[in-house]
Amino acid sequence: MQTFDVLVLGSGLAGQALSLRLAEAGRQVALITKLKLEDSASSWAQGGVAAVLDDEDSIEAHLRDTLVAGAGLCDLEASRFVVENGRRAIEWLIARGVPFTRDEGSALGYHLTREGGHSHRRIVHAADATGSAIQMTLTGQVKAHPNIHIFERHLAVDLIVGWKIGRPDLGCAGAYVLDLDDDQVDTFSAPVVALATGGAGKVYLYTTNPDTATGDGIAMAWRAGCRVGNMEFIQFHPTCLYHPHAKSFLITEAMRGEGGLLRLPDGERFMPAHDERAELAPRDVVARAIDYEMKKRGLDCVYLDVSHKPADFLISHFPNIHARCLELGIDITRQPIPVVPAAHYTCGGVRVDHRARTDVDGLYALGETSYTGLHGANRLASNSLLECLVYAESAAQDILARSPQAQPDLPAWDESRVTDADEEVVIAHNWDELRRFMWDYVGIVRTNKRLERALHRIRLLEREIDEYYANFRISNDLIELRNLVLTAHLIVRSAMQRHESRGLHFSRDYPETSATAMPTILRPRRARHPEDLHAPLAADA
Repeated sequence: MQTFDVLVLGSGLAGQALSLRLAEAGRQVALITKLKLEDSASSWAQGGVAAVLDDEDSIEAHLRDTLVAGAGLCDLEASRFVVENGRRAIEWLIARGVPFTRDEGSALGYHLTREGGHSHRRIVHAADATGSAIQMTLTGQVKAHPNIHIFERHLAVDLIVGWKIGRPDLGCAGAYVLDLDDDQVDTFSAPVVALATGGAGKVYLYTTNPDTATGDGIAMAWRAGCRVGNMEFIQFHPTCLYHPHAKSFLITEAMRGEGGLLRLPDGERFMPAHDERAELAPRDVVARAIDYEMKKRGLDCVYLDVSHKPADFLISHFPNIHARCLELGIDITRQPIPVVPAAHYTCGGVRVDHRARTDVDGLYALGETSYTGLHGANRLASNSLLECLVYAESAAQDILARSPQAQPDLPAWDESRVTDADEEVVIAHNWDELRRFMWDYVGIVRTNKRLERALHRIRLLEREIDEYYANFRISNDLIELRNLVLTAHLIVRSAMQRHESRGLHFSRDYPETSATAMPTILRPRRARHPEDLHAPLAADA
């Protein structure tokens, strides 16, 4: 058993920012990441971080834009909390040395861009690779800090909570973690565990997310007894590069903010016919418009055209997109970019308060894993990295204020009743089946019948996976598939409970928006046999 002051699961912006704040306050932090420190959705973020940094902008304007994009479901207090702390979060990154794009003519000396749904230029960025620039800066500092103990190629299997081990007086006490290099499950003990494992984009066939986005933190928190909220609201980014050799390559929102136009194959613009804001409408509006045009006309994709902008402007502002498209034979200075919508962001997640605390004592959740109330029914562009930073600070303050606790001895992982799997093809087949029917039945446009079909198939998969999990030694693929199927169940159950269309959730059976906006909160049933560490929890409200 390895013991630390804090166990942080996930190495994206939320996990690294929290780890640095805690380590600098003297805490011994174990940072667990399933691949390498740099492998996260945060590092793939292109657009930037939204915050009020200009005298012409205001807190109220940013708050209003957030609430409008959230379609009436944003938590007002949480949204104000994040927006008001935005500038300090940016200043923290600047002090860390993040190389944001400069503009000496602006208030802070940094270039600000504008994205869909924003009424002002307020996105601070590092060209078109903001997430990578932030991640590279923080990763170097995380690696250099003596109080941060890094465990790469380690995958959390499940949380250790008191009621599961016959200790109802305990909250969260650690986690079982699979070492992917030696296939051994280790016990990590800590009085505080923070989930920063990202979202669940890999539950869908097409996604802009990295392969690590398998809903691990959401599933583990649910099995531990935490509520989840608003899981039906999956944001589909309108513009993912459509090319057989371009896996999950995102075309940033900022390209439309800088004048990019969406066109049909014949060159005709179509967004003005769908929304008065045209290409600058929020993501859910643009994604549905593209989906509508593609299905109506039988198209494989539509086109984002920025070729009317000066070539030197495009190359300087979007160097990575320009270079990647050139590799694929697309010159964005002369040709339109083929794009399709793809699953991009999980707006719901583990329910937390302003300190990132979950329903289980000692367990925190932040970043895309969490449901703070900020994003409502649709996330405003570039609010996600901001949320990571603000809640990392508030979680660190709360963790540092906790009274010291003696850690009990924890039971080791029990493999005495399992054997090696006889074949892995079952896992591969189930993974593929899940992603395909989630795309077909629980995508941009939904119906009652589609959701019922999806739920039926999920229940069949759950029975197979539970049997596999109970009888065979675990593997990376099995753990991720188990988490994805549970997360898919939560998405479908949430969608079935919402009898309206709002934000990212559009139902043909309930096309109208209800007068009253209410979040969807699901509560787990605990396992019948708490002493059985392998006992699954039913994904029922």
